[in-house]
Amino acid sequence: MLLEYKNLKIRNASESDSKQLANWWNDGRVMAHAGFPNGLGTTAEKVSEEIGSDSDDTRRRLIMEADNVSIGEMSYCNRGNKTAEIGIKICDFSMQDKGLGKILLSMLISCLFEQMGYEKIFLDTNLKNKRAQHVYERLGFKRLRVAENSWYDQLGDPQSAVEYEMYKEDFISFLEK
Repeated sequence: MLLEYKNLKIRNASESDSKQLANWWNDGRVMAHAGFPNGLGTTAEKVSEEIGSDSDDTRRRLIMEADNVSIGEMSYCNRGNKTAEIGIKICDFSMQDKGLGKILLSMLISCLFEQMGYEKIFLDTNLKNKRAQHVYERLGFKRLRVAENSWYDQLGDPQSAVEYEMYKEDFISFLEK
């Protein structure tokens, strides 16, 4: 996948991104919202192996760039029945709170619906992540349910998740035509 819009780019992660991804995934500040306040403790070699198993039909890890500099990662997984599950993480804190999330998500979602033939997109986020929930709802995602205390983070603290879904007709793109 290679998507470009103004100064933004979404591209397939490659083995050359493994070190950057490992650095982000090992940073507890970046990973706390995902339940890993101590980071994942992974290696670039392991990340490289995981990227090597990606395919358009199953799962794809993606790199987001602004002005040709990596700022974060996205992913999509084929869940069958024309349903994709997506995730996004703007890992460069200086690039957060600039409205980029809704643009980058619009780029990915447009591609999944228009080019790849998906009919439904699913995602979830931590109940505490109000900023993400606001963005998802502005894009047209509908809240399915809140799973209270449904999992435990790395420190053993209970966490709750909000699950969302979107159908093509619900999508509100933030890309200028």
